[in-house]
Amino acid sequence: MNWINTAILSAAVMGMVNILDSHLLSKRMPGLRAFLVPVGIIHLFYGLLVFILFPLPDGIGILPLLVAIVSSLLRTAAVIIMLNSLKKEEVSRVIPIVYAYPIFVAIIAVPLLGESLNYLEWLAIIIVVAGAIMLSLRQSPSGSTIWQGKLFLLLLGSSLLFALADIASKYTLAYMSFWNMFWISALCMSGILLVISIRPAVINQLAGMEQKGITAGLLAVNETLAPLGIMLSFWALERGPVSLVSTIISSRPMFVLIFAIILSRLAPMFLKWDSNKILLALRLSATAMIVGGITIIHVA
Repeated sequence: MNWINTAILSAAVMGMVNILDSHLLSKRMPGLRAFLVPVGIIHLFYGLLVFILFPLPDGIGILPLLVAIVSSLLRTAAVIIMLNSLKKEEVSRVIPIVYAYPIFVAIIAVPLLGESLNYLEWLAIIIVVAGAIMLSLRQSPSGSTIWQGKLFLLLLGSSLLFALADIASKYTLAYMSFWNMFWISALCMSGILLVISIRPAVINQLAGMEQKGITAGLLAVNETLAPLGIMLSFWALERGPVSLVSTIISSRPMFVLIFAIILSRLAPMFLKWDSNKILLALRLSATAMIVGGITIIHVA
C-alpha cells in the first residue's frame, strides 16, 4: 500500500472508532473519566509491547525525542477535548469541525516552512471555516436554529492541537520509525489519561456498571481499532507530505457520517442522532464543504 491508500484506510478506521467512542460515552459509560481508565490501560499495554519490539534507533538525539513527546501531549489534549464533546453532542457535529485541522496545517506552514498559499487555497480556507460554522448549528426546542459558540471554539481548539501534533510528528518521523512514534504517543497518552481519570469514585462507577460484558467487548474492539488507525496515520505521515496526509485523514467526517446514517437505519438507538431532514441536509452540505475546501488547497 502507498501512503495515499494508507491515509484513506486510517480515516475509515478512525471513523468507526469515533462512532464507537460516541456510543460508549453517550450510552454506556458513567462518565468521561470512567471511559478514560480502560482506554489508558489498553494504550499502556500496546505502548509497552511496541516499545519492547521497536526500541529507538541509536544516536537519535534529544531534540527529536522531545518533539515527539510534545507532539504526543498535544494530540492527547486534542483527543480529550474531542471525547468530552462526544459525551455531550452528536458525533456527526463534532468530528467534521475537529477534522478541519489541515487548514491550520496550511496556515502554520506559511511562516514556519516558507510555503505560500494562492487565492484558491485561501478561498478554500474560507469555505472550510464556513462549513465548520454550519456544522455548529442545531435546532432549539422551539424549532429555531441556534449556534453553540462555546462548543465551536472548543472544537476549533482541538483542531489546532491536532494540526500542531501532525507538524511535530512529521519532523520527528525523519529521525525515527512510525513504530517509535506510535509507542511514544501511546505511553504519553496512557500516562495522562490515567493520571487525570483514576479516582476511587471512578473505580466504584466502573464496578457498578450494568452490562459489563457487552461494554467490555465494545471497548476491546474500539481500542484495537484505535491503535491500528493511529499506526496507519503515522505510517502515512512518515512517507508522504504532512499537508497531503493530513488532508486525506481529514476525510474522516465522511466515514463518520456514512457509518452514522447506516446505524441510524439498522440500530436507531446505537447513537445519539437527530433525524431532522433539514439538519441532515445541512450536515451533508457542510461536510462536503469542509472536505471539498481542504481538497482545493492541494489540488489547486
